[in-house]
Amino acid sequence: MPLSRAKIAATAIRLADEHGLDGLSVRKIAKELGVGPMRLYDYVINRSELLDLMVDAVYAQIAEAGQHSEWRATVLALVHRTRDAALAHEWFSDLLGGRPHLGPHALAVGESTAAALSQAPGVRNLDDLQRALGALNAFIVGALRREVTERRTARSTGTDVTAWQASLGPYLTRMLKTGRYPTVARLVLDGVHLNAEETFNDNLTTILDGITGHPHT
Repeated sequence: MPLSRAKIAATAIRLADEHGLDGLSVRKIAKELGVGPMRLYDYVINRSELLDLMVDAVYAQIAEAGQHSEWRATVLALVHRTRDAALAHEWFSDLLGGRPHLGPHALAVGESTAAALSQAPGVRNLDDLQRALGALNAFIVGALRREVTERRTARSTGTDVTAWQASLGPYLTRMLKTGRYPTVARLVLDGVHLNAEETFNDNLTTILDGITGHPHT
């Protein structure tokens, strides 16, 4: 089968899923495809262009969330599909919030998100839309990077996040007993401890409620 940019991107994604971006190289991709490394440069100029191709291929998956009849449903579908993509391709979270993503599928996702948010009750003009997009994107980048980092930490230490938190118990208990951190103590001792998906959903709801200007019922 002849080479193509799509085939090169798919192979690069598979390697990055297995070994991370640090383990990705033109030589490894070429070996997987059974060609010489120089052949790839007929299709991809450099590593940056390769990453752009990979990112846009993931955005193609996100774009499958599609449009819904109500703005909030569209945003929820796109954001949840973004989270699914980041957990399936952990390297994707490393590239969020960095250089602009301007591939056709990334632009399509951006258009769908902006168009949906523009219909929110609290978005009255372009300034409101820019602020809403900024808040939503900042949440997505921060939440997904944190969740992926915690997953990587769990794998590298051979323990899960709950066990890691429990290992800090004696130290944290001593610090909280000093009385210098009363609000933190309330959060740790009395707060509801949700799993990653529940935390993501609750925080996303808070963001969207803020955009509408009133709680969602």
